[in-house]
Formats: sequence, C-alpha cells, structure tokens
Amino acid sequence: MTIEVFTDGACLGNPGPGGWAFVVDQGPWSSGHEPQTTNQRMELTAASAAVQALEGPLRVWSDSTYVVNCFRQEWWKGWLKRGWKNSKKEPVANRDLWEPFIELVSARGDVEFEWVKGHSGHRLNEAADQLATTAAAQQASQSGGIYTDAIVRGLSADDAAKSDSSQKDAAHSIAVFGHRPTELGGYGENTVTLAVRRQLIEILRAKLEMHSDVQVLTGLGLGAEMLAAEAAAATAIPYVAILAFEGVELRWPDATQKRFQELIAGARSVTTVNKETPKTAAEYGKALGRRDDAILRRATEAVLIRNANDRTLGDLQRKLERQFQEDVWIIDPE
Repeated sequence: MTIEVFTDGACLGNPGPGGWAFVVDQGPWSSGHEPQTTNQRMELTAASAAVQALEGPLRVWSDSTYVVNCFRQEWWKGWLKRGWKNSKKEPVANRDLWEPFIELVSARGDVEFEWVKGHSGHRLNEAADQLATTAAAQQASQSGGIYTDAIVRGLSADDAAKSDSSQKDAAHSIAVFGHRPTELGGYGENTVTLAVRRQLIEILRAKLEMHSDVQVLTGLGLGAEMLAAEAAAATAIPYVAILAFEGVELRWPDATQKRFQELIAGARSVTTVNKETPKTAAEYGKALGRRDDAILRRATEAVLIRNANDRTLGDLQRKLERQFQEDVWIIDPE
C-alpha cells in the first residue's frame, strides 16, 4: 500500500528563519528548523526528510513545483548530464541538498511526486504548512507517531494563547521534574521508583477527574522525568516530550536508552529545544535551562520529586512555587 505524505516548507523573510514539516494522516509527522535559509531549501528539506523517514512505496505531495517538477519532468537527469549545471549552464542551486536526495529517490525506485495547490483548503497540506510555519517561528522541532487534527488545533490554541500574553497550552499541562537515578535507588527498578511512580499515578488520576484535557510535560531525562511519562501512560493520559537536544540519551545505559526510545514513540509530540549538542558542562547546563523554560512556558502546574533534605533542587522548587504558587505537588522519594 502506498503511503501518502504531505510536505511543506516555510521561511520568515526568505532568506530568514525557516521551518519544514511532513505529515502522514494517522501516521508519522515531523517538523524541523534552520536559523537562516530560504523557502526553496525548506521545501526541499521537507520532502527529503519524508523520504528518509518513511519506508515502502511512497507518494510525496508538495505545493512546490520546484520539488515536484524536478522528478516529474526529470530535471535531475539534465543536471547530471551537464555536470550539475542547469539549462543556462549555471551551477544548480542547492546542490548540497539535491544530490543526496536524488540519489536516495533513484536508489529506492518506489517514490513518486504529486503537486497540490497550496492554501487551497486541503487538510493535510494546511497541516504541513502550519507545522512548518510554527517550526520557523519558534525555531523548535517536533515529531510524533500518529498525526491527528488535534495536533494542529493545539498549535492554533498556542497562538491564540500567546496573543493573550499567555504561554500555556489549551490542555491542562502538568510539568514534572525531580531527582535522577542516583537519588532514586539506581538505574534499575526498585522500591523507590515503584513508590514514586505509584504516587504520580495517584496524582494524575485525581487531575484527570478535574480536567478531562490533562496532559503531562516531561523532558524525559533520567529518573523522575521518565517516571512521569510511565505514569502518564499507565493512566492513559497523553504526555508531551520536550527534549534539550537530539541524542540526549546516547551516553545512558543500553537498557535505559531502549526505554527512552519506547517512551518517545508513545509521546503525543516531541519537541527539541536546542539544535546543537552541547560540548561542555556549561553548554549542557544552559541547554537544560532553555529546555526547562520551554516546559514551564507551557505548564499549568508542576510536580517536583525531591527529598526534602536534598539541597540540589531547592532553587527549582522555589522557582516553581513562585510561578505556580499552590499548584506545585512535592513527592518525597524517601
């Protein structure tokens, strides 16, 4: 069965901050961003990202004739014959993106391209456009395993909230922070993690009775943040993963990395705050700080898993209490 994927690119200024996205109805969706780019590069990046991510026979729908005609009118064959020169004998623009993309499409042999008129009311084209535009404006990446219209409605709700000087989601969003494995009895399952997860489940069940639209916000860091996603899954509450940077899990134990990937696959959406991987401890701390700020901008209330005698999370607790006042739950893992 052929997969139908809709792709789009956006650029604020052309050149300027850009974003791209692809959407499969009831299937994978993803968006990404570049700080300085062009609209053509984002359209091309969107289509290329879809072909790289999706296996099996594929039909790529794009409102960019630049992307579609390259394959339908076989521009690329002329480029190769002329040594990557166009019909005017000028170097082909964006060759750095075109060359690997054309090689991949040619090697697969199961990808076709179709044009769709942009901004004409086509549901999935409009969805890809909104995801790309949001990625460009926020300079943040998102992805998920199952696309539904609620995802784009959530973006629209975010925009409306921001215009009212509010940074909260339309959903009732609970941010969860807390200790790492060393303060929770180790990396493996133990009595401490069992007790913390059980208390999180109890809190989430109570919140679900009060708010039918409740969701959990988690950075999916080691320890408390992964327990938050597990508790959300156990109570059938959606959770949103907001990651500091791509590959945040690569230095973790293999079993923990596997669990991280399972939780990522189950997230309602995944946002990556920092494009670059930190190289120093100072950069790592700043990346986590920006991630925490991104979570708190979207949160309605918070849960902190903290041993009362431990000073390391004291500043965070005070910050949460300043922002949410009485809407902060403290779970003592001891």
